[in-house]
Amino acid sequence: MVDVLLETAVANWEPRFTANGVEATDYGRITKGLERWDDWCAAWCAGAEVHLELAEEALREGRNFTAGEFFARAATYFHFAKFLFVHDLDQAKAAHARAVDALNRALPHFVPPGSRHEIAFEGSRLVGVFRAPNENGPHPTVILIPGLDSTKEEFRDVERAFLNRGMAIFALDGPGQGEAEWTLPIRPEWDKVGEAVISHLQTMPDVDQSRIGVWGVSLGGFYAARMASSDLPIKGTIALAGPYNLGAAWKNLNPLTRHAFEVRSFSSTPEEAERRACDMTLEGHASKITTPLLVIMGKRDRLFPWQDGERLANEVRGESKLILLEEGNHGCANVIYRHRPLGADWLAAKLGVSL
Repeated sequence: MVDVLLETAVANWEPRFTANGVEATDYGRITKGLERWDDWCAAWCAGAEVHLELAEEALREGRNFTAGEFFARAATYFHFAKFLFVHDLDQAKAAHARAVDALNRALPHFVPPGSRHEIAFEGSRLVGVFRAPNENGPHPTVILIPGLDSTKEEFRDVERAFLNRGMAIFALDGPGQGEAEWTLPIRPEWDKVGEAVISHLQTMPDVDQSRIGVWGVSLGGFYAARMASSDLPIKGTIALAGPYNLGAAWKNLNPLTRHAFEVRSFSSTPEEAERRACDMTLEGHASKITTPLLVIMGKRDRLFPWQDGERLANEVRGESKLILLEEGNHGCANVIYRHRPLGADWLAAKLGVSL
């Protein structure tokens, strides 16, 4: 008997995974032998162990840069082990803890290196990774925002796009995401989140306070737009594949995504989750965006229709640009060469970086 959840995952997630650090051969090898969705987490954890062992070997031999690469890849695999795996939170939490540990071990070996930052927030904490170009700062800085069940552990390739163009990055786990997902529920109000993060960045000597940008993907694209609509010192925002109103798309979401939102929003029932999804809207907020906004959507996005991006771009009061990619799937993960360099170039221009 076919496991529909597993079939959905294997058929749809390869572009997303390989665009964010998973080796294509590993994706096929790890998923090939799976027969049940229940085995997903354990299989990806086993895949992560391979890269963890290679990291340890490289570290023993003094090959620190290589060790960092393998630790980072292990972190990504552990993260994808718990990706939307919300029906077994014990397994998910264990995999997530190992993802966090692997990334922490990788940070000092990155070039440029990374540092971990914790920000007090509503009795809990937000966690981010900061990396800056090797040149002397302060640097224009881009806040990277994950989506529904993505985290800072999968952003290495996104980070490179900005770092290579002279910008620093702050990869964030916000409410409902990564290290904050167990204590802070998903919420539509990201003005307070943005205020806390930017206030922290403003204390850092390597950050140019006058040149802060935001990039968000999927539900993170929604969060990025909500931040841009608030009174925050943001010079430019990229919203990649975000919804205009999550509630409007609710019926078309797959069961894994709906269940993940139910858990991450701390909803007690599917009905409550749907009501909370309807609160995730840009209506009344898009028109408050006055700073430059780049919206990127794929016309083959199966989660959020491209018309959501068109509506957002049309409603803002500031400068806006809409890029529609004909072949793009959700997050345009299957055509990253068409938007990742372009988006980094666009934000570099808005932050005053000469390329």
